[in-house]
Amino acid sequence: MIPDPVASFFYENQNLLWLITLALDLSMTLLMYRFFGRLGLIASIVLAILLANLNGPKLTVIMGMETSLGVIFYSSIFFATDLLSEKHGRAAATQAVLLGFGVSVVIVIMMSVSLLYLPSTRPESVVFSSEIHQAFSRIMDFTPRFVLGSLFAYLVSQSFDVWFFHQVKKWTDGKHLWIRNNLSTITSQALDTVIYATVVWWGIFDLETAFQLALAQYSFKVFIAAFDTPFIYWARSWDVSPLGTDSLYTAQDAREK
Repeated sequence: MIPDPVASFFYENQNLLWLITLALDLSMTLLMYRFFGRLGLIASIVLAILLANLNGPKLTVIMGMETSLGVIFYSSIFFATDLLSEKHGRAAATQAVLLGFGVSVVIVIMMSVSLLYLPSTRPESVVFSSEIHQAFSRIMDFTPRFVLGSLFAYLVSQSFDVWFFHQVKKWTDGKHLWIRNNLSTITSQALDTVIYATVVWWGIFDLETAFQLALAQYSFKVFIAAFDTPFIYWARSWDVSPLGTDSLYTAQDAREK
């Protein structure tokens, strides 16, 4: 899918790849918001949850620190939630949090059911089917633990993030977006990281290793919180309909009728 020269370049430049991935992830969230409004942000939250859970078991080294690849995608959830809170209010952000939780539960159940299906034994496809089934089983053996742990961390930290964002907004009389964006994200990410490290990593690794991973993850999360500040200021200035481009289609439909 990716040309070999490009892949080789990024194999040798993992830190650069991380920064590009982060910028791409936030940019995609902004595009979803630009074209689909509030629904686009909700969809971005659900998508980020899926990507974070699927990539959660994959460990990599960025800036000399070992961390889960899922942290890159998961941190954009807080960006989307804060943008929802800022533009559409606490109720919309809370709805998105609960929707993301519900979708994750459904995926865990249905993906677990899918593993009960045996691979094809037909001669022409038996090798391919067996390899895919084993690879899928390997991923899903980890995913339920990561998903269930992240579900609890997600629900607690995201609920706190929405509440604290609006508390800071009240304290500052609606001024200084950067303060509420960073303060709510940094504190809720700390809560998320401690819960996740305790429930997920501790049991796979010893307690010391689990919290070393947690410290690395939290360092990245704090950086991402600061990194996304210009993005949320930019998006706040947009005059976007809650339904995004749907409003254009609605107006066109009304004229045709």
